[in-house]
Amino acid sequence: MNSNFLSPSEIAEFTVNVGIKKANMTVINQFILGILAGVFIAFGAEAANMASHTIKDVSTAKLIGGLIFPAGLMLVLMAGAELFTGNNLMIIALAERKITLYKLLRSWIVVYLGNLIGGVIIAYLVLWSGQLDYSGGLLGGSTVKAAAGKINLSFCSALVLGILCNWLVCLAVWSSFGAKDGISKAVCVFFPIWLFVASGFEHSVANMYYITAGIIAKCNPLYVTKAIELGTSQASIDALNWCSMFTGNLIPVTIGNIIGGSGLVGIIYWFIYIRRSKS
Repeated sequence: MNSNFLSPSEIAEFTVNVGIKKANMTVINQFILGILAGVFIAFGAEAANMASHTIKDVSTAKLIGGLIFPAGLMLVLMAGAELFTGNNLMIIALAERKITLYKLLRSWIVVYLGNLIGGVIIAYLVLWSGQLDYSGGLLGGSTVKAAAGKINLSFCSALVLGILCNWLVCLAVWSSFGAKDGISKAVCVFFPIWLFVASGFEHSVANMYYITAGIIAKCNPLYVTKAIELGTSQASIDALNWCSMFTGNLIPVTIGNIIGGSGLVGIIYWFIYIRRSKS
């Protein structure tokens, strides 16, 4: 194995140690680093929106947005922050009985709340900056349209899109743990995240920004008009609110993210590279 990269079994052991450190972090540090992660992911989301909002072809728009969004996770992993979706890999430390279920759930809840606050902060700052006025308000309209689309997904669709998303996100995090230099980590993060954005999968933390931005943007009649011109129905816009943000998206997407990250990456790799090797 190349000395610049850990083997999968070494990554598994490394992930256990990372999980222990995360679980034993103080609540205040978890919370503050959670806010930072929410901010970093929101930076990636708003920049992806800016770059793609004038592109009419959906596939091309997602392709371009996917080129930019990975910067958010790169900041989380390299600058230092706590991201709920990536922290689903803490399940490996739990499976090894190195942390308790209480500490796992405490970390997830505290970080999730921090992520939410970070996303909301950036959504309001973007609104106050006047950025949504770009292209005659088209960026604001695109923001409303994206949020309305997310809260109008069926529970099953949002759940499965959440599973697929965090399957890729946790593979990105897992792979980055194996890299020993910054460039390699960036490459490991970039391609799986580009895949999930280009595919249109659902990321709970990114949606904390996207949906919040849409909720506050719909207060501007110009943005609503532009959203309708882009094909969004008035009924979908009317349904966009703080309650539907959770019931229509964050709850099913978060459940899906946990299944995809903890189950399809964490538990499977724990079973293969730690449990089976010990057996």
